[in-house]
Amino acid sequence: MSPEKQLAERLPSVVADRLRSQAADLPTTVIQPTHGWAPVNLRDLAQFREVLYFLVWSELKVRYKQTVLGAAWAIIHPVAIMLVFTIFFGLVVRVPTGDIPYPVFVFSGIVVWTYFSGALNQSSNSLVQYERLITKVYFPRLLIPVASIIAGLVDFAIAFMVLIGMTIFFGFMPTAAVFALPLLMLLAATIALAVSLWLSALNVQYRDVKLLIPVLVQVWFFATPIIYPSSLVPDRWHTLYELVNPMVGVVNGFRWALLGAGEPPGMILVVSALMALVLLVSGLYYFRRMERIFADVV
Repeated sequence: MSPEKQLAERLPSVVADRLRSQAADLPTTVIQPTHGWAPVNLRDLAQFREVLYFLVWSELKVRYKQTVLGAAWAIIHPVAIMLVFTIFFGLVVRVPTGDIPYPVFVFSGIVVWTYFSGALNQSSNSLVQYERLITKVYFPRLLIPVASIIAGLVDFAIAFMVLIGMTIFFGFMPTAAVFALPLLMLLAATIALAVSLWLSALNVQYRDVKLLIPVLVQVWFFATPIIYPSSLVPDRWHTLYELVNPMVGVVNGFRWALLGAGEPPGMILVVSALMALVLLVSGLYYFRRMERIFADVV
């Protein structure tokens, strides 16, 4: 037998031995389902951070795929809503907004709300939308709703530039309070993520949740001081109003930081932050508890 033929016959066993020796040096990862109320695995999230990047990029590509105007919809949508509310509530009903022109007043609330509602809608339905990915590949499922929350910030940044232009046009000069805006947006993103963790996990099991989400968002919109100032709420209901709806502190704080409207919403923001923290922690534990059955029932 020629040396070449002998080498050809021995090659598979040599390669197999080589692979076995290399595999012996690699760490063994055992993937097991969670049991009970397990905490978030931060190491897993750090290891799969590249997956988060690609999920965010995928969200942005799908959002404006085959659209003529593309990212311009991030401006058209809130501006159109602002014009409608300005006509009916600013000119017809004449909702009192103090020294702030109604278009600026309502648009400052709409910009924040558009981000919040869009992020809540997308992240609450995200697990069902990524059904094929969930059933084929392992990665922390928490990355899916988080990606929707992050992707929405791009639309917010575009609409926020229009809001800045409006404030300059109407003569509002920025103060040191504008440095609170990133914290307020972080609070809005936290509230959206906290609620979406509950809704996305429930949506996997009960598809009624998908029909409930638009109703919830619509009711929440009118329960938030976007088209009216929170001063119109009777005093006896103020505490309950701020406690039940954490977005009250976000919207009022946003107007205060950007337009100087009202007093610094210190206590309101504390209440909103505590509510967001309770929702987030409970949502994380519930999401982790249900995560082990996502691939089976999605």
